[in-house]
Amino acid sequence: MTADEVLTATVRDEWGRLVALLLGQFRRLDLVEDALGDAVESAARRWPADGAPDKPAAWLLTAARRRVLDRLRGEAMAARKEPLLVVEAERGTGGGAMVDPGGLVEDDRLRLVLLCCHPSLGPEVASALALRLVVGVSTADIARLFLVPEPTMAARITRGKKKIVAAGIPYAVPGRGDLPGRLRVVAQVAYLAFTAGYAPGSGPDLLRADLAGEAVRLVRVTHALVPDEPVLRALLALVLLQHSRRDARVDAEDGLVLLPDQDRGLWHHDEVAEAVDLLAGVAPSPDPLVESYRLQALVAAEHALAPTSDATRWDRICEAYAALLQVNPSPSARLAAAVALSERDGPKAGLAALDGLEALAGSHRLAAVRAELLARAGDDAALAAFDEAIRLCGNDVERAHLLTRREAVAAG
Repeated sequence: MTADEVLTATVRDEWGRLVALLLGQFRRLDLVEDALGDAVESAARRWPADGAPDKPAAWLLTAARRRVLDRLRGEAMAARKEPLLVVEAERGTGGGAMVDPGGLVEDDRLRLVLLCCHPSLGPEVASALALRLVVGVSTADIARLFLVPEPTMAARITRGKKKIVAAGIPYAVPGRGDLPGRLRVVAQVAYLAFTAGYAPGSGPDLLRADLAGEAVRLVRVTHALVPDEPVLRALLALVLLQHSRRDARVDAEDGLVLLPDQDRGLWHHDEVAEAVDLLAGVAPSPDPLVESYRLQALVAAEHALAPTSDATRWDRICEAYAALLQVNPSPSARLAAAVALSERDGPKAGLAALDGLEALAGSHRLAAVRAELLARAGDDAALAAFDEAIRLCGNDVERAHLLTRREAVAAG
């Protein structure tokens, strides 16, 4: 890889861990983010000329630490005080780990997510901040997940960071009694991160299996803390079922492989079995979040357990979606339900179910589904719908697939 590619991969894969390590030492979110950003800028200038280091993450960590120490010295001198923080940091006595008196959480990234999920931050702000700060999802993709404009999401994330600093929210693991209250937001963060991994809104990759895998790991770690928590049990079943198909989603030329065409021999059937076992232990729940994850997992299980695409029980899937829309009538759920309905009752039924999805008007996925259903119904309006989907699509692989489909439909 080139130096630029090494830097991009390191920032993508290690950003959350580096932030967690720096926060554990310095406990200053404002300094840590600025310092790590400066370190990345320095690497972007130096690595192409000097060559990427053997341990790029360690290089960034060292550079960021130096910048934090420089800032602390400057603050100490401005205040005309003895720079005790600097002395402590240089001697390694400044608290090299997050405050966790009960020893509840060993995972650095989970600790950082717990910081972002402080009760003083609203769930949407907390989720967005964790996605950006810990997982490294772009602001544009976070905005797409929340169906809001990018400037709105950028302002929301900035407010969250400022509140953490201004309110002096400690970089500390909540006590055992307070931990369950934060787990729901942690679950939502992991779910959104997983979704971002399998539905990147832009870029050259159809999916980011590394990001999705990190989300699965985060759910596993959290579930291990509270194995009887139904929200986490249902969510772990859901992400395992979806993640089990990762190796079959892309062909040898990095092209999109739709579910009916996937080689089921490439699916990770051990993960499917584990997920089905987890799902069996989750009862129907009056809790909307638990029930939402459980019903989505039931849909995923129907796909995973069908021996062939033709054997898929679309009647059961439609029933699960009908129940899901009662507890979580989100635009994304409605779109998925329309696709399932078209498989059971035909394309015209699916098209009727798409009516009223204004919230997804700027999404290429709505246009792509409409185009496909129109094509199956033999409607000439399919080509215009494909054109709209292609115009809205920011993902290179999906756009290539849409272009191929449009050509095939135009050819008759």
